[in-house]
Amino acid sequence: MRTFKFKRSLTLVAVSSLLSITVVSIPTAAQANPVCTTASGVTTCLGATSDTAPYMLMTPANFNGTVYLYSHGYRPNVPVPAGIPGYGGYTVTNTPEPAPGGNAQIIGALLAKGYAVMGSGFARQGWNADSAIKTNVELIGVFKKQYPKTTKVVAWGNSLGGFITQALAEKYPDLISAAAPLCMASDLTPLMTMAGDALWGIKTFFDPTIKGGGYSAGTAGYAEAMGDLVKVFTVIGSMQAAIAANPTAPAWPATSKVPDALKAVPSRSALVLIALMSGVPMQSAHFDSTSAPAGLPASNALSFQLAINPALAALENLANAAALAVLATHDVEQQAGGAIFDNTATDYSARVAAEQFIWSSALSGNAGVGALLGYLAAVPRVKGNPAAIAKLATLTTHSGKVEVPTILFTGTADPVTTPGNQQAVIDKYAAYSAEKWAAAKKEGTRKKPANNQLALWNLPPEKYTKFTATGSPDTTPAAATGTNHCNFTVSQYLAIADLLAYAADNGKNMSGGALYTKIRKAGNMTYDRGYEAPRLKYYGG
Repeated sequence: MRTFKFKRSLTLVAVSSLLSITVVSIPTAAQANPVCTTASGVTTCLGATSDTAPYMLMTPANFNGTVYLYSHGYRPNVPVPAGIPGYGGYTVTNTPEPAPGGNAQIIGALLAKGYAVMGSGFARQGWNADSAIKTNVELIGVFKKQYPKTTKVVAWGNSLGGFITQALAEKYPDLISAAAPLCMASDLTPLMTMAGDALWGIKTFFDPTIKGGGYSAGTAGYAEAMGDLVKVFTVIGSMQAAIAANPTAPAWPATSKVPDALKAVPSRSALVLIALMSGVPMQSAHFDSTSAPAGLPASNALSFQLAINPALAALENLANAAALAVLATHDVEQQAGGAIFDNTATDYSARVAAEQFIWSSALSGNAGVGALLGYLAAVPRVKGNPAAIAKLATLTTHSGKVEVPTILFTGTADPVTTPGNQQAVIDKYAAYSAEKWAAAKKEGTRKKPANNQLALWNLPPEKYTKFTATGSPDTTPAAATGTNHCNFTVSQYLAIADLLAYAADNGKNMSGGALYTKIRKAGNMTYDRGYEAPRLKYYGG
């Protein structure tokens, strides 16, 4: 098998979507009334809710009575030093976002139709669902006071913002008319389990000096977390270099302490196992797990398709999952009061029982996966803090009980909020609907309750990996649709906005030919009532 060089660092590509912030001028303290200015027919109001969270309201002169409330995604609650790969010096910000990413095109399109937009920067960054929901409730009141002719509020949000939006719809259906939780996080416990499993796998196979949780309090814990980020990305870079040098049997990183006998298994197989046992998708921004460079002999092409491409996908996605694990674990441990990850009872063999046959070549066959799983079964596990784990479960969960129309949308290869997060909410809503139907029949009602949840999916193409003229993987193109975190186009966001407006006006989601036409024109949006995404590993399977 030939060696190859990556045209661009996978690490930088993989994590770039996590931190996308738009900067605007914001107030620094709570204000009883917003400060407003008008230009070009749009009034922009800046203020802060009682918790000091800054907000922005933008309202056109032809305001039609409907306002879009946007909740932004997860932002780390600590700064990330500039020297750490992939982040380039993140500074904690509470900048409000009145639309996805503060995108001017999305904002302009909504304002032009007579809709208003608003969003908060929230008082605390990191995992802030409980406080953010309260902030949004207050912000709705602020807007209605400023614009008494408001008739409808529609809520939408990305990632953690999707979690907040779903919770808002469940808890305050009287305040909103429709909701769109996008690329949403599901309950926090399974999300952190996925992240913890990914980080523990990297630590166990590649660098045991990674702390991976149980961080100390204060500045010491912050230093430990930042040190883990450096170590994780060092491992990612080392693995990238090893696969580039010898795709068939890449060397194990120098930091790895696995037994020499296990090193007979290619290190890339350990990457694939970590992805499978944690639930990280096997398609990434640039690797479809099926393509091979042109011009290879048939046997080499098959090896690339079945073994090497999947390992490169796992590598690219694990950069995202591990980054989430470090930053979010440090954050949530502070709130929960101790270590929140516990895998003392986890059966990783059962986790991959079915998938190990699907990805047999990538795992180096039965012998390879058996050796890797045997090692995991023998090494010490992580014991969490029971009180902290119990506290984790209280940091807002979803019931699935929603009475207003909701629209879900996520990529099926999202490595951070994997599609199982959306599927979990679909399952909960289905259970709730079944309960209502059973109760209705018991009362003698024969009309089945309407299904007012619309689940849309963003699927990657079957083939999209690109190669240079020399046959090396090319990671310079934009991430494929359906991959990376919340990787949506302006057209898709605007389609969601239109679907929200319809749902708010009609009390139900769009359906039939009108729906199919809407999502077809937006591109890469799929509605398939028969599709079920893989469940989160935390829930079994």
